Amino acid sequence: MSTIPDKVLTTCPRDCYDACGILVERRDGKISRVVGDPNHFVSKGSLCGKCAVAYNGGFINSSSRLLHPLRRTGPKGAGQWEQITWDDAIAVIAAKLKPHIAGGRASKVIQAHYTGTVALLAGNFPLRFFNAIGATEVDPDTVCNKAGHAALQLVFGDSLSGFDPRTVKDSNCIMVWGANPATSAPHVDRHWLKSSKATRIVIDPIKHKTAQEADLFLQPRPGSDASLAFAMLHVIRELNLLDRSFIESHAIGWPSVAAQLDACTPEWGEAETGVPAALIRQAAEIYARGPSLLWLGQGLQRQPFGGNVFRACSLLPVATGNMMKPGAGLFYMNGFGFRGVDMGWVTGAEIAPGASPAISHMDLHEALADPRRSSVFFTWNCNPAASSPNQKKLVDALKREDLFHVAIDIFPTDTVDYADIVLPAASFLEFDDLVMSYFDWTVSAQTKASEPFGSSKTNMEMFRQIAEACRLSDRALFEQDGDMLEKLLHQSGIEMGFSELSERGTVFWSSKTGIPFVDGRFSTNSGKIELAGPAFVDAGLPTAPTPHADAPPAPGFWRVLSPASSWLMNSSYGSEERIRRQIGPQTGFINPAMANAAGLVEGEAVILFNETGELPMRVGFDAGVPQATILLHKGRWPKYEMAGANVNILNPGQKTDLAESSSVHGIEVRIRCAMSEAAE
Repeated sequence: MSTIPDKVLTTCPRDCYDACGILVERRDGKISRVVGDPNHFVSKGSLCGKCAVAYNGGFINSSSRLLHPLRRTGPKGAGQWEQITWDDAIAVIAAKLKPHIAGGRASKVIQAHYTGTVALLAGNFPLRFFNAIGATEVDPDTVCNKAGHAALQLVFGDSLSGFDPRTVKDSNCIMVWGANPATSAPHVDRHWLKSSKATRIVIDPIKHKTAQEADLFLQPRPGSDASLAFAMLHVIRELNLLDRSFIESHAIGWPSVAAQLDACTPEWGEAETGVPAALIRQAAEIYARGPSLLWLGQGLQRQPFGGNVFRACSLLPVATGNMMKPGAGLFYMNGFGFRGVDMGWVTGAEIAPGASPAISHMDLHEALADPRRSSVFFTWNCNPAASSPNQKKLVDALKREDLFHVAIDIFPTDTVDYADIVLPAASFLEFDDLVMSYFDWTVSAQTKASEPFGSSKTNMEMFRQIAEACRLSDRALFEQDGDMLEKLLHQSGIEMGFSELSERGTVFWSSKTGIPFVDGRFSTNSGKIELAGPAFVDAGLPTAPTPHADAPPAPGFWRVLSPASSWLMNSSYGSEERIRRQIGPQTGFINPAMANAAGLVEGEAVILFNETGELPMRVGFDAGVPQATILLHKGRWPKYEMAGANVNILNPGQKTDLAESSSVHGIEVRIRCAMSEAAE
């Protein structure tokens, strides 16, 4: 008999700033409804559209789920399977792994994972197994936000200690640069950003919903963000609003920046970025007078010079002293570490036989195509066939008959279709875990509200069984969930057990509003904020950030921006038919004036193409898209597209200037008419 109550408080573990509190209602032993927790300070009784559809759809509908282990019976990519037992599946996997482990060839075991869940155990515990055997990791952040992390770590020594959102009560300005909260943080947008008395400045190449509702909107040409930051610094210096005392006390390298400012007038900035000089002056003064919060979005660094962009933007809070005081600060992401969590313990870093090898997502297709580099491939919490670059080459590599591929998922994704063995994962509604928002300074319970569907298992239980079958013995590989949850709560200083947290849903890590770096200590080589210096040269960058702007596309070329859709999260929820109907056919949005000049008609079928691939789409009109730019939302499942591809078919995998990260927002394409080809 189930001991699960009729109402359960849990937490959404998706890759989202919100970390919404959820109320799960049960009837006759089954989940009947999943809604926002009315008493949760973020969700306030509602879920975003995509979660409301998915959590009341495929997540609780067994016909949509992977329910039992499967073994491939047809060609790779065909999605043809036979059901097998867990014992058989684990035995097959162990038989493939043991020779690699025993023979010192585990580096040919490649594992890819990301943020299908950001819960602490389900998102990290499997790394203990891969670290223990010395497998090669596909660095997860390289497909998303690695350049930004690397830049901020060089400047501040830390990229995961951002402002405490509660300090907004002391702010006079909130600057949102390169983020799209209305889509990627809908509750934060609705209940935090809009409710603030602070002046809201939004900077983005796309005039999205948050930008439309801002007090001030600056629309730089794609790739010109660093130039805009330098033009703003010129204004700040001109108005004598530099906080020279803060700079001298806490930073090194400012002279290398200051030497470049004379030429970066607002008028120069207008020529470089397309933002009117008057707006540059206005935004710079409002921000500098502060106290001001600066939110740097993850999409901002997905461009060829993303590292330089983040270095340039991070100059603003340092130059103006908008740090280390109430109402001020910079935010990229708030990690687990400052809340006390020992991520090395969570991931088993200490049990690795040596430094675990890693590759960039930009190189995944090459590694999988080469039998000398890869013979076993694990995918878990991710869908690289939809999300990784060089899509055509990656899919060709996934078809290798001698590449043994294990896919772990809740749903039959594009990547699952190429696997040899499929393991069904339990959903977040079916096991206990912890969620720590990467926006708010909170700790939340992900509480079991249902038994796992079919014979699905948690990520933790799967890898305990695989470790046992591989005859590994380290105790960390077999630690039980309940024990780990209690240790995590103890590490974070939360004075309660998991059962009490489950009853409360979410608590703040500290009752006091936090101020990062308030002690003036930075984990850099100098112990200060480093704006320039040899560490950057060692990382392959100029000694100081530069006012660089990408060249605009040549005549006949278009730059593609592929931010998140309000109905998809990365590639999550692509399995939902209702959501696929909602998003409709693949559409690229173009400024009407530019479209008319190019002879494009709204609704017509065209083909985007470059040296990497080609993608059919419908033309949509959006006056909020800048010149020579196409807005093409990411996350669609190729298997449901007529062309069997999404925007990553056009993505050559160009690396950013730092950390081998994705510069997907630097893609350029040409357009040809699909109807003329059909006529031929």
